Amino acid sequence: MKMPQRLLTLAALLTVLVILLLNTAMVSRLFSVSAEYREQINKAADRVHLVYKDPYRIDYANTAAGANRAHLHLLRKNLNKSNATSGAGGGGGGGGGGGGTANGGDGDDDNMSVEREKAAHDQNDTPEQEDDTVFRREHHQQQQSGYYNELQRRLDKSLRWYKSKRTALLNADILRHSINTSDSTLYIKDLQHIVQKYFREKPNTVPMRRRNLRLPNLKTIFQDYGMMSKLTSWEAVFYNIQQDALYDGRDPVINAVLKDLAEQPIEEVEMKTGGTQLKLIFTFQNEGRALFKPMRFPRDKETLPNHFYFVDFERHNAEIAAFHLDRILNFNRVPPNTGRLINMTRDIKRLADKKLAKTFFISPAQNVCFHGSCSYYCDTSHAICGNPDMLEGSFALLLPPEKVAPRKTWRSPWRRSYSKHRKALWEIYDDYCDQVRLKPPFNKGRRLVDMMDMAVFDFLTGNMDRHHYDTFREFGNDTFPLHLDNGRAFGKSHHDELTILAPVYQCCLIRYSTLLKLFHFYQGPVPLSQLMQQSMAADALFPILTDSHLQALDRRVGIVLRTVYECIMRGNAVADVIVDDGF
Repeated sequence: MKMPQRLLTLAALLTVLVILLLNTAMVSRLFSVSAEYREQINKAADRVHLVYKDPYRIDYANTAAGANRAHLHLLRKNLNKSNATSGAGGGGGGGGGGGGTANGGDGDDDNMSVEREKAAHDQNDTPEQEDDTVFRREHHQQQQSGYYNELQRRLDKSLRWYKSKRTALLNADILRHSINTSDSTLYIKDLQHIVQKYFREKPNTVPMRRRNLRLPNLKTIFQDYGMMSKLTSWEAVFYNIQQDALYDGRDPVINAVLKDLAEQPIEEVEMKTGGTQLKLIFTFQNEGRALFKPMRFPRDKETLPNHFYFVDFERHNAEIAAFHLDRILNFNRVPPNTGRLINMTRDIKRLADKKLAKTFFISPAQNVCFHGSCSYYCDTSHAICGNPDMLEGSFALLLPPEKVAPRKTWRSPWRRSYSKHRKALWEIYDDYCDQVRLKPPFNKGRRLVDMMDMAVFDFLTGNMDRHHYDTFREFGNDTFPLHLDNGRAFGKSHHDELTILAPVYQCCLIRYSTLLKLFHFYQGPVPLSQLMQQSMAADALFPILTDSHLQALDRRVGIVLRTVYECIMRGNAVADVIVDDGF
């Protein structure tokens, strides 16, 4: 009996020894595979970077999300290999049938990955819709060839937002934490000392000469300078449009045109085409024209917390206040705008065409109401009602016709996604500005710094709806952007939307003259809120803003200054953060 027991013991020991040896071999193989896998991940990231040339896309190799994106890309690639048993003869499993090579199939796979990610970040603009169409066609071809399975589609879905929730608004979170955990007063004083020291030691530079270039078509129309005294106020404003500003803030004709907008008799009315909400175009007795936005609710009614920025109603008082703020900042990029109380029966219904007139009705409260025609909010449930037939509204001077002063519409690089589920690229990648700087028209001239001015302006007003901007074509790229359509501003007086400042804290850039104005508002003796009250006091609808919105202006001035301080404290050179370009 002892011999069988010894044999069994020996067999057991040999079995244990074999298991240990196998485990050791598997572990060593695992480590070698991991090293090879990491190398493949890096190569995959490089290939994606080479294939994808989106103007505002961040290089995978330079982002925190790069390794994760490449990892998922490689997982999908390995799944493709398992499904592509005929890869050598049919294009490496890359779709489309025979005649291809294995390398060609890998290239198709890389292109497919890139197109899918691009479609995931589609911003609903025409050029990207065209790209999305190409993607869908290739996607359908790959599906027909048995290229996808259910697990692969799940990986594609996770690829879109797997990392974005961790990296989105990272800089905004840091900024918010800094503001909430410490008093900004001392930091802003430090910032002022830094700026004073730098610009005191900086060699004297010759200020950029202000250019007196006017729109050539308007110069031809008003060529006879002897006729200047006979021009109406709005004609004088058009004549004085220059390359650096829409108007001169010191020009007395601005007050004259505001007076005409508030008092000139209305002779014609028409509905403005396009847009999600009702707007009217009024023609006055002196042939001037204005864009009318009606009052929908009282000034103290704010944006509902659960409403997205793109479904918020436009406010007539926001348009008026935005003009005064733009004028105080000396940007001079918002067309003159004033408030006015009109009689709906006399000034609208009497002059309306049949299409507009038939939308008038008397409400149960015996008020005159109408809703007009537009894309979304033009029905009985969204009617505009008077009290009983008197209605407040904003009157903005219409710019010269396109034939006389052609304009170009640009998509803002920091445009939001206008989706309940999707984020924009700048909300995902913190170094997004590095790519914006490389692309025209932001790679030279004043345009990028003008974007910083626009971000500061929108942050002060709380406007999240800046998706496009316009410039005058005659001046090329070296001109100012127009700050149009500010109706969704001043909606949340107790909330400061830091993401509006994304251009400033992602680029760490601000114009020197704008910074000096903010210092002046912050230190006094007259704060921005008081300057706004003084400027708006002459408006027929005064008060324009509630006290809480005026207080928000002063609070947000400090936040912008704190943002600039944080940029410098991150190691950025003062000369790179604060740019004195003469404007």
